[in-house]
Amino acid sequence: MGLTAHVLAVDAGNSKTDVAVVTAGGEVLATARGGGFRPPAVGVERAVDALADTVARAFAAAGVTSVDHVSACLANADLPVEEEQLAAALHARAWGGSVEVRNDTFAILRAGVSEPRGVAVVCGAGINCVGMRPDGRTARFPALGRLSGDWGGGWGLAEEALWHAARAEDGRGEPTELARTLPAHFGLGSVHALVEALHLRHIEPARRHEMTPVLFATAEDGDPPARSIVDRQADEVVAMATVALTRLDLLAEETPVLLGGSVLAARHPRLDTRVRELLAARAPRAVPQVVTARPVLGAVLLGLDRTGAPEGARDRARAYFAG
Repeated sequence: MGLTAHVLAVDAGNSKTDVAVVTAGGEVLATARGGGFRPPAVGVERAVDALADTVARAFAAAGVTSVDHVSACLANADLPVEEEQLAAALHARAWGGSVEVRNDTFAILRAGVSEPRGVAVVCGAGINCVGMRPDGRTARFPALGRLSGDWGGGWGLAEEALWHAARAEDGRGEPTELARTLPAHFGLGSVHALVEALHLRHIEPARRHEMTPVLFATAEDGDPPARSIVDRQADEVVAMATVALTRLDLLAEETPVLLGGSVLAARHPRLDTRVRELLAARAPRAVPQVVTARPVLGAVLLGLDRTGAPEGARDRARAYFAG
């Protein structure tokens, strides 16, 4: 008798989507990768249509047409009402008997911990933080950018760096090496030329993220304004983590704090050191660690948690993705 598909795990980010079909015992029957999941840009139905193509490939490889449970961790599911809307859209596709939708940050958290207990701060293009306990309690933020009080992430850091550089060059702000290093990265001789090129789209808007590594390099070389931006990002990361730990009554317990996303995973020395120093001061029992596991593993584990998988199932799934 063949293995029976039990969980469809989905980790759908802004840039790519990973899905996995898994048995109740944690064996991975098939995986597939697709493009980004962006309901705000294309609408819920078109976003789910694109996701359906990836799911169809995984189902075909696994030799199934449905599963018992769908565990979906989705980008842009920032509010409970959005999770409900997306869960209804996925349920309508009849991929599984039950559906649970969470923000994709929960996948990163669950992938990095041995049980559903801890806090994760993700700093990639934007910034977000979630926390969870085995009893089902969670902590989260809207994570809608400056609209909801967020600061930083790769896009925000690039914008802040260019703001300081522009003001330094025209005399409104204090001197900073960013006025030299940012335009030099694009082969330009001044911040004014860089601003003009970005405004007129001679440099594609998507390339703005390239300014973030330049910011970190300039900070490492000792530039005070660049260092102040990096330090502020560290403060924001620790502020989110500390609030989440407090909400879940975990501040006084030894608790993993997972650091993920391209900015934190790069382990820029000043940012990484500053985050750990601030955590040690504000949340001494927190245990910071950078997440290296693939987020789709987190979606798998959340699905196995939800369906009461037997002992050993989670270890099998983790071993597959570790390999």
